[in-house]
Amino acid sequence: MKAVSGTSAQLIAVMLVQFFCLIFLVFDVTADLAGLDEQESFAENHYFELLVIVALVLSFIIIGRQLRRLVDRNRRVEDQLKIASGAFHELLQQNFDEWDLTSSEKDVALLAIKGLGIQEISTVRDTKQGTVKAQLNAIYRKADVSGRPQLISTFVEELMAADMSAPAN
Repeated sequence: MKAVSGTSAQLIAVMLVQFFCLIFLVFDVTADLAGLDEQESFAENHYFELLVIVALVLSFIIIGRQLRRLVDRNRRVEDQLKIASGAFHELLQQNFDEWDLTSSEKDVALLAIKGLGIQEISTVRDTKQGTVKAQLNAIYRKADVSGRPQLISTFVEELMAADMSAPAN
C-alpha cells in the first residue's frame, strides 16, 4: 500500500476537521430549531461555535493554499509537456534531415511513428500501399533500423538520454 505523503496527510486532517465542524453545526442548528439549547449555558455554546468557525476559516485557508499550489504545479507540468512536445518534433526533424529523407518519406515516417498502418498511411496520403511499403523500406534503410519498433525506439532512447543529461529543476 502506498504511503500517504505529507501534503495528503494535511489535506485529510483538514477534511476531518471540516467534517467534525459540519457535524457539530448540523446538531447545533437541529437543537436550536427543536428548542433543546435552553439547558446549555449561553457562554459555553458560543465559545465552542467560535472555535468551530475559526477551525473552518483556517481549513479554508489551508485548502486554498493547497489548491493554488496544485494549479501552479499543473501549469508547470503543462509547460514542460509543451517543451517536451517541441523537443520531440525538433528531434524528429533533425533525424529526418540526417537520414536525408525526402519530404514524402518524412510524411510517411511521421505517420508510421504516430502508429498508422500501411493501409491507413496510403489512405491519408492518397497513394498505393506498395508505394508506402517502398517508402517505409527506404526510411528503415536510411535510419539503419529493421522496422517500425526500432525506428520508434531510436527517438525514445534519444529523448531519454537528453532528459537524463538535462539539469534537474
